[in-house]
Amino acid sequence: MSATNGNHYEQLHQGRTKMYKSKVDVVLGAQWGDEGKGKVVDMLASEVDIVCRCQGGNNAGHTVVANGTEFDFHLLPSGVVNEKCVSVIGNGVVIHLPSLFDEVLKNEAKGLQHLENRLIISDRAHLVFDFHQHVDGMQEAEKGGKSLGTTKKGIGPAYSSKATRNGIRVGELLGDFNLFSDKFKSIVATHVRLFPSINVDVEAELARYKDYAEKVRPYVKDTICFLHTALRNGKTILVEGANAAMLDIDFGTYPYVTSSNCSIGGVLTGLGLPPQTIGEVIGVVKAYTTRVGDGPFPTEQLNEIGELLQTRGFEIGVTTKRKRRCGWLDIPLLKYTSLVNGYTCICITKLDILDTLPEIKVAVSYKKPNGEKLDHFPGTIAELGGIEVEYAVLPGWQTSTEDVRNFKELPENAQNYVRFLESELSVPVRWVGVGKGRESIINVH
Repeated sequence: MSATNGNHYEQLHQGRTKMYKSKVDVVLGAQWGDEGKGKVVDMLASEVDIVCRCQGGNNAGHTVVANGTEFDFHLLPSGVVNEKCVSVIGNGVVIHLPSLFDEVLKNEAKGLQHLENRLIISDRAHLVFDFHQHVDGMQEAEKGGKSLGTTKKGIGPAYSSKATRNGIRVGELLGDFNLFSDKFKSIVATHVRLFPSINVDVEAELARYKDYAEKVRPYVKDTICFLHTALRNGKTILVEGANAAMLDIDFGTYPYVTSSNCSIGGVLTGLGLPPQTIGEVIGVVKAYTTRVGDGPFPTEQLNEIGELLQTRGFEIGVTTKRKRRCGWLDIPLLKYTSLVNGYTCICITKLDILDTLPEIKVAVSYKKPNGEKLDHFPGTIAELGGIEVEYAVLPGWQTSTEDVRNFKELPENAQNYVRFLESELSVPVRWVGVGKGRESIINVH
């Protein structure tokens, strides 16, 4: 390449880079979900202009405690608690409108205000219908003892409709209703043919969705144009990943996963953002490991330790109300999700749940049955189910950390636990959570 061409290329590159005056920061779950992402988003949302959801549906569940009030979110971004913030539901999300409006009403009753001016829904987001939920339940029942443990919210069947190109988008609901009706009848006919036992009152559903069309209309926009304009104007954007890396349809413990990409790639495709817009990628790591539903779990403790973590941590799913399975922190798993997501920093949550333990184990490596160490994360559940876990044993601190608000005031062994994780992952720990509310998140630096 000549010097002239090189300079021209450099100028073009700089122009492209300078096109955006701000970056998009991302909060992602680093384990199997329920890490406390909502609390982290709520904390960071006080300093941003826009908070986005990019994938999943109302199978996600985030609890946020603000000013003593507990809010439960499933479709709404957790940052909606901040009244100065605009919340965006992106094109990659699948939306069950009855559940969305039910969630809005419940949270407005708890004090959430002025949502009509602060919520934007992508016209490209796909709709989840009641029959999707019925099919979800039937598919789970058919699997019997080999069920995947889905939330039965219709998320998988809705993404299936999207992938087979007979799904229906929000924008189509707001267009010519005759066209919407035709598409709705077609998608119902397809599902009835595949699942003859489902019963859909088509006319009643169409009447219901005619009402929903007018209810949702004020919220709907082209979110891609909205977000790019915001970035060019220097607005700060935060993305709240739903579910977590080990539930990602490509990188998780397939088939015990969700139906979307809940890793960094899903942020780009679920909002229409190019890679150069991404700034910080914040991995949220619970101080131990939990998962809801079925599937392999190398560090699971089916003993009094698991019971203690479950009880002390109130480990019950926000969406499913199922008890979460509990186990020790898993470094090989976190190294793998860090590889995929490229965390620039970590937030550790629920450190206080470990306060009573005299010693704490941390998984540091996986071995094959023949004793050979694995240098990768297993790609099949059969391989993952057959591995042996090697643990490091760290001393506990047996002191309450709940009221600590300065990292240096944490017990020395609690600090050492955090530093051990930081050292193993080679990613800085920026925050540590020791309680429920946003005020209980300690800034490490």
